[in-house]
Amino acid sequence: MTEEQDPDAELLRRFEAVIADAGLDDLRQLAKDLLSFGGTAREARRPRMPDLRRPPLADLKTFRIRVDLKHSRPPIWRRLEVRSDLRLDAMHQVLQAAFGWDDYHLWRFSLGGGPFDHGNQLFLCPYDMHEGELEDEGGVPAGEVRLDETMQESGDVLAYVYDYGDNWELALRLEQILPVDPGAPWAACVDGRRAAPPEDCGSLRDAEDLAEVLQDPAHFDLEEINEALQAPYFALREAGVNAALVDLVNRLAYSSVGEDLTARALQLIGEPTQVDDQEVRDCLQAFTWFLDRAADGGIQLTAAGYLRPSDVEAAAEVVPMMADWIGKANREIDTTPVMRFRELLQELGLLRKYKGALRLTRVGASARVSNDALLSILAGKLVAADSDFDRLASLLVLTYAATSPDAEIPLDTVATALDNLGWQTGSGEPIVAHHLHWLPALEVLVNVKRAPSSWRERRVISPAAARLAHAALRVTQPERRS
Repeated sequence: MTEEQDPDAELLRRFEAVIADAGLDDLRQLAKDLLSFGGTAREARRPRMPDLRRPPLADLKTFRIRVDLKHSRPPIWRRLEVRSDLRLDAMHQVLQAAFGWDDYHLWRFSLGGGPFDHGNQLFLCPYDMHEGELEDEGGVPAGEVRLDETMQESGDVLAYVYDYGDNWELALRLEQILPVDPGAPWAACVDGRRAAPPEDCGSLRDAEDLAEVLQDPAHFDLEEINEALQAPYFALREAGVNAALVDLVNRLAYSSVGEDLTARALQLIGEPTQVDDQEVRDCLQAFTWFLDRAADGGIQLTAAGYLRPSDVEAAAEVVPMMADWIGKANREIDTTPVMRFRELLQELGLLRKYKGALRLTRVGASARVSNDALLSILAGKLVAADSDFDRLASLLVLTYAATSPDAEIPLDTVATALDNLGWQTGSGEPIVAHHLHWLPALEVLVNVKRAPSSWRERRVISPAAARLAHAALRVTQPERRS
């Protein structure tokens, strides 16, 4: 094709002719208009997802749901009874157990149509929420959605797909709404037919084809499925253990730390470490010292914003991480454990700097009511984090701390778990124990003890700290609605 025949070349010549006599202001406006047009075009291409969710039911119910594998011949299906308040990330795990899959691949739910249809509402797995395609924008995290927000009447249908390659599409149809049996598990299988296709079999759905990869395509074992539905994942969810931790335990189940981590997580179902009131009071000295001093007109600071020498010396007597500290401990800038602990209380929202003094916040004032109030407030803040890394690391630290009273927290094991999850430093190096030393959750826990302790025992978790960690992992997660 010659230049004269090239339509792009002709378009370029016309554009150059248009701008040849344009001034600087004209060119700036043209660029702005083009950018605006591009943004509008992108918005036009982006699908507008409807909000098809309904408010959750006022009363807890049991849903009897028939689940069919689409395009299977003869039909492959399961009948499940699940609690109406089950979140969709947990429902995903129920479906994995019911069909004998291993949760290796991506998945999603869809309301109003198929999982990849336009005009429906998507409930996405974590990967799709962060890394999904343009068509996924507007999707809702599955972990934020209750089952009874997607179906409430007999005949309601929810779509699900697992493994975008083999494309196992399931149709969930609500058959019956039943009263809740207080002794019943969150999920149970009550009926079904035929064996499900195994992982990575190439999307085989016909009995004849499945006979090549299954010993008996007609096999259906109700007891085996219900045994799978009693796996640690479901026991932990049912017991009210932090949902993010349950997911983390599930992800690490087959890693080098999986067996030990699962066993420790299951300990969270039981009662926490028992600690008498006096022991708790002694272990919270560092926190209550700052809160009490700040309540009485505030703790006056130097012009540079540090604690005054007399306050540094007094704080050094109660902050546990000051154990065996070398030096006079009378200047905060040179007394790292005291300075870091003071900053920690500010990060936790208990104290703030105001008009040259360290003063109580409203949360800090609430924490002074009693030791139980302080522990409750701390428990609610230990999982909160500014990044995914801090959140996952905090969950792991809390799990090991809750199950390690009077023992040193195994930070090397926590680092190994993070390595198994794929985390590295910015330079590509593996995560090691010392990268975790300034994690706020860990800083709180190691300072919940009698003070000062020996420097060699600085990572030992007191029974009171173990109890606090246990409480942090059992804090009820708030309802969220996007």
